[in-house]
Amino acid sequence: MKVTVSRKAHFNAAHRLYREDWSMAKNDAVFGKCNNPNYHGHNYELIASVTGSVDPVTGFVIDVKVLKDLIKIHVEDAFDHKNLNLDVKDFKDINPTAENIAIAIHNRLLPHISTGLELSITLYETPRNFVTYDGKS
Repeated sequence: MKVTVSRKAHFNAAHRLYREDWSMAKNDAVFGKCNNPNYHGHNYELIASVTGSVDPVTGFVIDVKVLKDLIKIHVEDAFDHKNLNLDVKDFKDINPTAENIAIAIHNRLLPHISTGLELSITLYETPRNFVTYDGKS
């Protein structure tokens, strides 16, 4: 029997969606207001979910305190109040779209999650726009 344990977190960050190899007109056509050269920000909401079997000794899939600390160290400390394009190495050569941010968060957390457990990241860029990445595809 598998159970999913989730932890919500929050961070604020700025970004700009653009490609250096495109003209400003093409960037504007594809990314619209998100191509603002002065960047723009979001109040991101994150849900990290870990799925696995319940440990018969502890009764946990994962200790939520451990998950909380992993998110704090590897996501909140790294992304909060940062310009993702300029301050976070994960986006040096990758456009910091919500999709790519979710993948980066997954990649940062997965090495610290016990083998045999599954990790899924849901990232809300706005209350109505969100993405989910589970590393399976």
